[in-house]
Amino acid sequence: MKALQKIISFNKETGKVFHEERNPKMVNEADLDSQIESNVVGLYPDYLFQEIEGFGCAMTETSCYLLSKMTPANRQEALKCWFGKGGINARFVRIHIDSCDYSLEEYQAVANPLEDPELTTFSISRDRKYIIPVVKEAMELSGEPVSVLLSPWSPPAQWKTLPEIKKNDVIIYGGKENSIDPSKPNRCFGGRLKPEYYPSWAKYLVKFVQAYLDEGLNVTMLSVQNEANAATDWDSCVWSGEEERAFLVEHLYPAMRDAGLDKKVGIYIWDHNKERMIEHIDEMMVGETASMIQGFAYHWYTGDHFEALSLLRGKYPDKILMHSESCGLHIPGKVTAFDFSQEDLTKLPPEIAELMKLSPLEVDFQDAKNYAHDIIGDINHGMNRWIDWNMIVDRTGGPRHVPGGFAAPIIAEEDGSYTCTVSYEYIRQIARTVLPGARRMGISVYGHDVEGAAVKNPDGTVGVVLLNQTNKELPVALRMKGYLCRITLPGETLSTVMITQE
Repeated sequence: MKALQKIISFNKETGKVFHEERNPKMVNEADLDSQIESNVVGLYPDYLFQEIEGFGCAMTETSCYLLSKMTPANRQEALKCWFGKGGINARFVRIHIDSCDYSLEEYQAVANPLEDPELTTFSISRDRKYIIPVVKEAMELSGEPVSVLLSPWSPPAQWKTLPEIKKNDVIIYGGKENSIDPSKPNRCFGGRLKPEYYPSWAKYLVKFVQAYLDEGLNVTMLSVQNEANAATDWDSCVWSGEEERAFLVEHLYPAMRDAGLDKKVGIYIWDHNKERMIEHIDEMMVGETASMIQGFAYHWYTGDHFEALSLLRGKYPDKILMHSESCGLHIPGKVTAFDFSQEDLTKLPPEIAELMKLSPLEVDFQDAKNYAHDIIGDINHGMNRWIDWNMIVDRTGGPRHVPGGFAAPIIAEEDGSYTCTVSYEYIRQIARTVLPGARRMGISVYGHDVEGAAVKNPDGTVGVVLLNQTNKELPVALRMKGYLCRITLPGETLSTVMITQE
């Protein structure tokens, strides 16, 4: 057997990323004088679990607008960071239905459905300006099939109830409660779709999916609602599990079936944070509904909750688990997404308050470690597909139609160039180790200082991802089928190991 270790380190003073390759030896344990029992990471390629189909990102109006402003050469190079084997080799793209927070302004495919109940004015002409051309270019560069996930942030404002402002959303994501008129329906700050418009919204979604298919985009997934429990100050809509189930069973699924889309496009539910996903999913997965749902989408913003994935994997083994959104909650080069008042600071969750003590470069590095930690945890607890949030944002964390901004793996610079962050380097290295079609395989790790996941790739290689979050060097002995490989994990680094047959 042969092993190749790749190490990514980051200088928190300069912001520079360093790559190192090592060729540790694989030795037969029978040739050793004594058994190795300490600092062991066991690898078990005969214990195989779920398939990991690949990685992806969101192509929001913001990202596509920024890419469209670049020169063709710069745009292609930026796209190649995600698409194609030289980069992350993305197999999935997430696109918002109508406007989201990462749109240049609010918009709908039908400006006023009360005046046009038959939706005769329905048009995705806005999407043809930035999103569709850039996504098509990305798919051409990929050289591999890329599947599209469509996600709605809000139905048309005219069909909704009054806004619902949730204190927890304001605390976590920022925003101002008085930024809208609470006496009028709005795309933002939640509100719910009125039941009398369920049939119209189902028709609207089907028209949107079909319009994208007609454009030649490979739409294979539709989530019923982005962040079904959120009432953020950007486009949002609140659904209980019972409400979403009624909409799906009585309206959306029949409309998709009538349009011949039920076998082409899989339906995903929840599309929100992991801490409440079990209750919502269990509320929906009743009777005939289960057969209408292809999988469960989830985000990372409220903590690990990896056990929730394992519980769902065990209860619903035939469903796909899809990480559909993640990002650093701060403006690139800054520590926070907003300028918080002293009163706001006292309300921040402990993990965000702790970040406030760090420098911007330390926050960038924390993002990268969080990505590695989260992907490792997701792999080990049943994840099949992994999609990040914006492919690219600018130095303001936007542009977007609401205040504030968040980070992304790639940053668009004012001069038309782009910068890949340390988070990007981490994601790419993991994606080059966990290849599309890989199967999670058994792994046992000796202690909490090392986080690890392992896969068996379609080409027969074994890929191992190891994260050392401590500031000390850690010796590790990889053991697999009677062979041993001694490696060292430098402090605060991501290491990957590819093991091949000689």
